[in-house]
Amino acid sequence: MTSFHVSRRALLAGAALATVSAFSLPAAAQAYPTKPIRLVVAGPAGGSADLLARLVAEPMSKELGQPIVVDNKLGAGGVIAVNDIIGSPHDGYTLMVGVSSIVAEVPHIIKLKFDPAKELRPLAELGRSGLVLVANPAVPAKNLKELVSYAKAKPGLTYASYSPGSLSHVEGLLLNQAAGIELVHVPYKGSTMALQDVMGGHVPLMFDGVATSLPLIKGGKIKAFAVSSPARLPQLPDVPTFKEAGYPQLEAVAWMGLWSAPDVPAAVQQRVRAAALKALADPATRAKVLDTGFEAGHPVSTEDMQKSLHADYERVGGVLQAIGFKPE
Repeated sequence: MTSFHVSRRALLAGAALATVSAFSLPAAAQAYPTKPIRLVVAGPAGGSADLLARLVAEPMSKELGQPIVVDNKLGAGGVIAVNDIIGSPHDGYTLMVGVSSIVAEVPHIIKLKFDPAKELRPLAELGRSGLVLVANPAVPAKNLKELVSYAKAKPGLTYASYSPGSLSHVEGLLLNQAAGIELVHVPYKGSTMALQDVMGGHVPLMFDGVATSLPLIKGGKIKAFAVSSPARLPQLPDVPTFKEAGYPQLEAVAWMGLWSAPDVPAAVQQRVRAAALKALADPATRAKVLDTGFEAGHPVSTEDMQKSLHADYERVGGVLQAIGFKPE
């Protein structure tokens, strides 16, 4: 997936944006908000989207001067949450927290009656993370090189994904191509069941999000071989990147975003974005985000986020098309 190099100047610029006062914003934004805001979360309570939503909701509520009520809408890869946004008034009082895959991957997996890219506008990046290749501790390989050799000796070795057609699925296909191996994909509906089967030895490998695998890695219940992020993760400093291990094709990053409907008044979008960036500029909040397995979001422009989504959509689609994958 597309990643961004953010300079110190860009970070300072983002912080400056986050501290814009209401008096310098248009009248529409000065009046907003006058009532509580509902924050739809595309995921279950306790999931990564929910954790990030609640971390930013409190400081954003203080900045905006109104309560922010978290409302979990799980299911269908985030489609139920998007339908909520579509069906609610587009006035800025219904926002959403969800992962970039809702736009970049889900349309390749599920036949939709709408285009998420046209129904959602990213306002701020709350957190970003790559995937991690994990295995049952009984897998004899100690590193990715040994794992590839092990897979070559055992054609048909299986790997789990948290959803068919997702980045978790695609990363395995890319490793097959790059390493000349024949991992066989086993799809699941979410990380929880997949990780249980990895720990139980039913499926030896999985490409998973860092947030869900991190506690199990630290607890010794699974082991990690490589991460897809551009740099090593501070939470897993001893785990190399795929690029370091010789497979730059697998470098990929997903991000958790704050979204609105695209036709929410521009001044309101700006006010919400500024409040989110101010929340993320706080060191204490950034440290809490890191504890969830994410890196705190960068002050990337909405235009760059949209470019990233398009690039990710094209990349995932190209890989799935090559194997004849069809949405269900």
